[in-house]
Amino acid sequence: MNTSISQTAELQAFFKQASGFGNDVGSSRLKSIILRILQDSAKVIEDLNITDDEFWKAVDYLNRMGSNQEAGLLIAGLGLEHFLDLLQDARDQQAGLTGGTPRTIEGPLYVAGAPLSHGEARMDDGSDPGAAMFLQGRVLDAQGQPVAGAIVDLWHANTMGTYSYFDSSQSAFNLRRRIVTDSEGRYRARSIVPSGYGCPPTGTTQEVLDQLGRHGNRPAHIHFFISAPGYRHLTTQINLAGDKYLWDDFAFATRDGLVAEVRFNNDLEMAKRLQVEPGFAEIEFDFQLQHAHAPQAEKPSQRPRAQLSA
Repeated sequence: MNTSISQTAELQAFFKQASGFGNDVGSSRLKSIILRILQDSAKVIEDLNITDDEFWKAVDYLNRMGSNQEAGLLIAGLGLEHFLDLLQDARDQQAGLTGGTPRTIEGPLYVAGAPLSHGEARMDDGSDPGAAMFLQGRVLDAQGQPVAGAIVDLWHANTMGTYSYFDSSQSAFNLRRRIVTDSEGRYRARSIVPSGYGCPPTGTTQEVLDQLGRHGNRPAHIHFFISAPGYRHLTTQINLAGDKYLWDDFAFATRDGLVAEVRFNNDLEMAKRLQVEPGFAEIEFDFQLQHAHAPQAEKPSQRPRAQLSA
């Protein structure tokens, strides 16, 4: 039987050299990661008989994907971001950390620095003709008691399925706010009902999905970061019930416990009092936080994110 080229001692020694193991400078952690990537890549190339044409086509794809800034979108579409949630769920279970609102993916469209309000906020700038939406709920601890002073950082798409900052036609921080919960742990937001959206049809993510026979659509949803001193930071989102893609999300973000019911209210008197058209949407959704097992658990990951000063 012929020895696998990728597993020979000579090639393994070469990869260690390429990964910087022959020097005492740099990052030992990165060296170990690069070594594993080289070893596994070589095995894939050999085991699947990857041709030179296929290899260089993949390199070209990575260049184009980077130019389009679609790496975060592809990671979500291939399920790797969802895998990180599943992996953390398993680690939590092993550590006995259970309960609370389920986590789910952040996605690539967060922008730091949204305006901060106390108790309630209006999220939209009034330019979108979509149905008005009144979203409210409470932030609770593991025992169901309200968490006052928690920060509910939320963001969502407009009725065209696009996000401010990434869509230059929208005003700064449109549909993005941070709300500090009141003494009862309650937050309230007025906005517009968001739309689901699809990957750019000519983008690099959809290019791969087409080859996999998959669509690139997401259901209507609202993203959340929720944090409070002494509590574990929560990254999650709620998907809106009734959407065609509710359980067929290309990014695999829909999870049990994260589906929000939407009630459309046609009460004329209430609409007049709220200064909106009849048929406005009402959503109530509570979040439950775990107590932080360590100070670093109170903070989100150090993932690079877009930043814009309020």
